[in-house]
Amino acid sequence: MSRPRTGLHVAAIGYRFRESLLLLPALIVVGGVLLAEVTRLADRWTGEGGDPPFTLHMSNNTATWLLSTVAGAMITTAGVVFSLTVVSLQLASSQFSPRVMRSFIRDRLAQVVIGALVATFVYCVLTLRVVSGSESHTAAPIPVTVAVVLTVVTVLLIVAYLDHLAHGMQVGEVVRRITGEAEHVLAAVVRRTAAERPVPGPAPFPDEAALAVPATTDGWVTQAPTDRLLAAVPPRSTLRLETRVGAYIHQGEPLAHVWPPPDRPDRVLADVQASVLVGHVRTMQDDVDFALRQLVDIGLRALSPAINDPTTAVEVVLRIGSLLRRVLVAELPQPVVEGAEGRRLVRPWELSAEEYVVHGFEQLRQTAGSQPQVVAALARVLRMLVLHLEEAGRTEALPELRRQLRLLLDMVEGDPDLHVEDVAHLREVAEAQVDPADHTGRGGAGPSA
Repeated sequence: MSRPRTGLHVAAIGYRFRESLLLLPALIVVGGVLLAEVTRLADRWTGEGGDPPFTLHMSNNTATWLLSTVAGAMITTAGVVFSLTVVSLQLASSQFSPRVMRSFIRDRLAQVVIGALVATFVYCVLTLRVVSGSESHTAAPIPVTVAVVLTVVTVLLIVAYLDHLAHGMQVGEVVRRITGEAEHVLAAVVRRTAAERPVPGPAPFPDEAALAVPATTDGWVTQAPTDRLLAAVPPRSTLRLETRVGAYIHQGEPLAHVWPPPDRPDRVLADVQASVLVGHVRTMQDDVDFALRQLVDIGLRALSPAINDPTTAVEVVLRIGSLLRRVLVAELPQPVVEGAEGRRLVRPWELSAEEYVVHGFEQLRQTAGSQPQVVAALARVLRMLVLHLEEAGRTEALPELRRQLRLLLDMVEGDPDLHVEDVAHLREVAEAQVDPADHTGRGGAGPSA
């Protein structure tokens, strides 16, 4: 009973580790402590009069001054780096969306720089123990040399971090990171889906005698792995999951139903609850839709009167098109899958291809009416997706894509502030039978389409 929960928590802890400004820096600081002890022992092993190659030789007073100066500079610079990180988080929250802050927090270079600064400070403080003595004596060469090397490496990391931070605040880099992470998550979802055994037909409803499994806490569903859910119910049982990854659930709401009623309901109840991990915040651990939410939020913020940045909105639309170009042809999780010994898992709330289209374009379409360039980008991306799905033979999302395109044109034609020539151009963009990236002239439309 504890194994499903243990496995899910291990995965969740690994995900939180990547999004923590504390854990990796703390490990690096521990490495600095260990390095101080190792260099001290290595200096003892070389002997009192040893002369290790490639080491620096200086008096104890000089070494003490050097280590003290480096330690003070490192802890001061660590405060500056912390301030820069906080400022970048504030800018990301106000300029883009509060939901994109996670991509800045999980920045590996920022975590490494913070850890290196504090680790160098700790190393220098601990090394001061082995350089005490008279002016005429030579300081321990190995610890002092390593301190200088750490200082140089840390300074280079600071310069690299400043360059990385300057580029990372660009909106193009922000949306690229979100899209790239979503593509990795999608690839993992597709791999797991390929190992499942789908069952054709509609999702069945539970009977009146089905065991209702309530949620034990409020929060966002972050994990609900198929194999663990199937293993949580007895053979020849059906489990209907009444939520999905990325959905918010309230404590006491039905998490799932199991039928026929199991002989040991308490154990099945605990096993099913342990197989679904509910977190305090929404994550992209298994949730591709959260990437669309972040991208749409950035686009909506750009279209707001306070910011009024249609170029950013256009870039967001293009990235949404790139992501949906992969999502809409991928093998998404099926509503009903079968496991060993006659077990079945029913997932009626899994997002369909049509719902992904709605989540990607609905709000932007409703907001972009006053920005013809954003409308043109939406029309081009929607048309590109229609052509892409027609070529791939995937028709599930085509009606919704065409519906979004029709509603977009209806909104444009009903806008009295748009010139008739602008309306005609936007209709031409929406109805051209060629992808703008296709330079072969397929369909008879010219490059101007």
